[in-house]
Amino acid sequence: MDASILQKVALFEGLTQSQLLRVAAIARPRGYEAGACLFREGEAGRDMFIILEGKVRISQQVPGMGEEALAILEKGQYFGEMSVIEDIPRSADAYAHTSCTLWVIEREQLDHLMFTDKDLAYVLLWSFVRTLSVRLRETNEKMKTFLALSRF
Repeated sequence: MDASILQKVALFEGLTQSQLLRVAAIARPRGYEAGACLFREGEAGRDMFIILEGKVRISQQVPGMGEEALAILEKGQYFGEMSVIEDIPRSADAYAHTSCTLWVIEREQLDHLMFTDKDLAYVLLWSFVRTLSVRLRETNEKMKTFLALSRF
């Protein structure tokens, strides 16, 4: 895999060229047609994804309302990283919003890589923390808006 792509992914900022090459070596390309389901909420997860081409929709099913899109992700963004941090079910659905090509990184391979390269693990874990912090802030803002609108 071409490690230069990873340089443009926020999760991997701070990694050396050698570390980027090691991450690229465990990534596997996978293509999806528009509308394909990548995973569903509640499923066991063991992979994270990086978007090389196309768009991916992250959503949840809202009872009585149907699908609620949470985000449309584009080239260079990543998702599913919670599954490589913790062994918990997926928290949302992911669909190919357009036909897309993704890099898939399996938890076991990333675990092994982080175990053998502590400097890489340090950078990645802090990146994960920042990502989760940003997403928590965004969720809090959405909740504030929802609560404000529900009072009317």
